[in-house]
Amino acid sequence: MSESVKLKRFNMMIKKQLLLILAVTTLGYVNTVYSQSPINGFMQGKGKGNVSVSYSSEKYNEVYLVPDFVDGVPVFNEVQISSASLYATYGITDQLEVVLSLPYISAEGNASQEVLDNLNFENKRSGLQDVSVFVKYNPFYFDYGSSSVRLIASVGVKTPVGSYDENEGLQSIIAIGNRSTTVSALGLAMFKMDSGFFATGQFGGNFATNDVPNSTFSELKLGYAVSKFYGDAFLANQVSTSGVDILGEGFQGFFPATRVSYTKIGVNLYTPIYKEFGIGTGISTLLAGRNIGKATGVYGALVYKF
Repeated sequence: MSESVKLKRFNMMIKKQLLLILAVTTLGYVNTVYSQSPINGFMQGKGKGNVSVSYSSEKYNEVYLVPDFVDGVPVFNEVQISSASLYATYGITDQLEVVLSLPYISAEGNASQEVLDNLNFENKRSGLQDVSVFVKYNPFYFDYGSSSVRLIASVGVKTPVGSYDENEGLQSIIAIGNRSTTVSALGLAMFKMDSGFFATGQFGGNFATNDVPNSTFSELKLGYAVSKFYGDAFLANQVSTSGVDILGEGFQGFFPATRVSYTKIGVNLYTPIYKEFGIGTGISTLLAGRNIGKATGVYGALVYKF
């Protein structure tokens, strides 16, 4: 078989996969909507806070579409997303604090060199993503002796700081963000016992630019927190209130406009190790979703409390 015939057959195979390729693109948009809420039920106190540096990694090769669940990622075969993040909180008063986070994201595919050469693609995209700043206010605290209830309100903004591109066509399967400025608002209630057991629930909304759909989100968390140990299990959910399905009616190939919903569970653990320093770790996985990949991720963090 001549080289020209081989090339034609290869190009035909690629074209047949293009529609399926479109279906996995939204998984490259690594942003905070796929993460836990940055707001928890604990207050730092005036002049106190913490700074943490974390590393996380997740991989996917399956995708939740509408109506099908797709096994395998065409072109890139599978995608691994890694991030190094800075996270900090500071108590301005006993009732008011600020929360900041900034991730550096790396998304890497596993496409063959032949595919990369024929499509003029690259196997990696990386860079600074979006900075998030939240203000957290605790107006109500009720003490019942051996237990307490805390009510918290929070508002924040997430905006791009890196020079990444969110609209490179099919190369955007491994884009690191959607270049949306998003305002988020939420309310949280926390019940805590003196023994250390606690439960929190929160609900809020994301209001985005760049044609990214708005969404509602919620999180339920059960945990145990004492001086030498912290652990929790959580269930998180997001539902987009608008947008289009990949390959569905109204879809025009601009992936940030896709309706993304998911249900996610996970576990977080933390323990102090030396004076003000501690270490944290966790794992999470998606149970269900819409226009999103079935990813399982792990992280580790070094935390400094002051």
